[in-house]
Amino acid sequence: MKLLLKNVCFLVILCLSLQSQAQNRPHFNHTTIYVTDLARGSDFYSRVMMLDTIPEPFHDQRHTWFKIGEHNELHVVKGAKTDVPHDVNIHLAFAVASLPDFMKHLDQLGIKYGNWAGVEKKVEIRPDQIQQIYLQDPDGYWIEVNNDKF
Repeated sequence: MKLLLKNVCFLVILCLSLQSQAQNRPHFNHTTIYVTDLARGSDFYSRVMMLDTIPEPFHDQRHTWFKIGEHNELHVVKGAKTDVPHDVNIHLAFAVASLPDFMKHLDQLGIKYGNWAGVEKKVEIRPDQIQQIYLQDPDGYWIEVNNDKF
């Protein structure tokens, strides 16, 4: 009986320790992009990407925050001096329920998009069969939009 009680106590301590470690593991919170024109960038993420704004604590006309997940945010911050080229390998990725519907939305707004190689209006198909397209925001940041259902 004592051995059983010791084993149970050991398992409880082990579980509590593992739970504590898991709770302290870093998890994604937000990403920030630095833009030349806050109104232009904010309009893009609101109108084109259809993201909802959330309150930001600065109230300094230099920040717009968007909700991009249950507990994830995109911070758009004014202050970049010039638009600089960005490599497509560095991109934000969003999933949508219907990629064709999202592409129609982009077409209605006159937003250019295409596959990884830059072929306009062409869908890329990943090896796992996820369909994706790429577009750029007004500051040249790359965005992937795909139909991943994870």
